[in-house]
Amino acid sequence: AAAMAQGEGLLSVDYEVSGKVQGVFFRKYTQGEAKRLGLVGWVQNTSHGTVRGQIQGPPARVRELQEWLRKTGSPQARISRADFSNEKEIAVLEHEEFQIL
Repeated sequence: AAAMAQGEGLLSVDYEVSGKVQGVFFRKYTQGEAKRLGLVGWVQNTSHGTVRGQIQGPPARVRELQEWLRKTGSPQARISRADFSNEKEIAVLEHEEFQIL
């Protein structure tokens, strides 16, 4: 926990959320939450009814958004599962902001 407090670099993680997540402003809410947490990355709908994207930023903040994606989402969303992959430490942020694609 001490290493976290010193801000051990940045984290990048990909995500895909399944359930009733399209047509319920999920992307807009995700963008709002990411911006509130000071994270960068992107979010998009997929052709198979899920929402996927990437989050980058301080580890503790990334964890907060992961938790939000897993449990909260937009008010009308019904999240059945959230999968996270390609987690890695990065030296610099690869995105300027958090975009809806």
